[in-house]
Amino acid sequence: MSREYDVVLLGASGFTGALTAEYLAKNAPPDLRWAVAGRNQGKLEAFGKDVLHADVTDAKSLQALAESAKVVATTVGPYIQYGEPVVAACADAGTDYLDLTGEPEFIDRMYVCHHERAVQTGARIVHACGFDSIPYDLGVQFTVEQLPRRVPIQVDGLLRAGGRPSGGTFHTAITAFSRPKQNVDAHRARRHAEPGPDGRKARAVPGWIHRQQGFWAVPLPTIDPQIVGYSARLLEEYGPDFRYSHYAAMKRLPMVAGGIGGAALLMAAAQIRPARNALLKRVQPGDGPSPERRARSWFNVRFVGRGGGKHVITEVAGGDPGYDETAKMLAESALCLSLDDLPTTAGQTTTAAAMGPALRQRLVNAGMTFATLSTDEY
Repeated sequence: MSREYDVVLLGASGFTGALTAEYLAKNAPPDLRWAVAGRNQGKLEAFGKDVLHADVTDAKSLQALAESAKVVATTVGPYIQYGEPVVAACADAGTDYLDLTGEPEFIDRMYVCHHERAVQTGARIVHACGFDSIPYDLGVQFTVEQLPRRVPIQVDGLLRAGGRPSGGTFHTAITAFSRPKQNVDAHRARRHAEPGPDGRKARAVPGWIHRQQGFWAVPLPTIDPQIVGYSARLLEEYGPDFRYSHYAAMKRLPMVAGGIGGAALLMAAAQIRPARNALLKRVQPGDGPSPERRARSWFNVRFVGRGGGKHVITEVAGGDPGYDETAKMLAESALCLSLDDLPTTAGQTTTAAAMGPALRQRLVNAGMTFATLSTDEY
């Protein structure tokens, strides 16, 4: 495409958006044509890049934005409130779209409403390009690559992390907890609209609390299994019968009980408007910890894969998950879509299906690790 910009970042005046802009400023190739976009022109001018006016309530501004860029990356959430106009503009313009959403309802609704249009125009719509859900999506793909082909495969992911979730992630979770019926309706609508893989099975399985790899494995109800499952439906190399289960890895049973109890209280409070509003006021989407606190944060995901008589354990690890690594992952995804030689894809897709090893190598070069810990036969 002949576009004025290779990459446009929407939402750079927010905390994570600003970190993404700073990452691009430090790490993008000198000849990359990129700009920042949003409503607050004054804040955006501080980045020293071209500034484009864009308002998620103004369809004409979003049309102009999408038509000016090869790739639009947006950090403006919660996406169920602010995301669809940007997706629609990119799908119409044939512009690649990236976001940081962890909202199942939003992703399902965008598939139903805009996937076919994006297929027609050639736009790649890629959700969840941060800590939700790149470590799991690319980590599972890395694991599957080391197992035999054309056999049933089971992969378990076990997450450990030390760090504070972002304000945007907190708002996303509370919003999702408050909309159980809408989530179910959106999932059903997508299930009817999305064709299944031809002659194959690919699904996320909730799992159960058990001991694994020296930890208590506790089912983790995040967006990540949904993304991994979609990649498995798109990619034949995941085999004829693929299953993925997603867990938090905890050392002690009291931690397990406390985590389950805390999640249950949040879900209950999210159903009551005054309680929900009080929770949302505690952390704002644009808030974030100091650089010193982020420097002490980390994440580690271990994957246990089995298939065709082979057992493999892999690991994906990095620094601060909620902010620094998320900004890195979104920025490198934008660079990958804009600059790299990739498989031909269109419509709503995933990081594994659209970018796969190319994005993985970018992240390794940027300091994340993808490692094979062990392989054996069973």
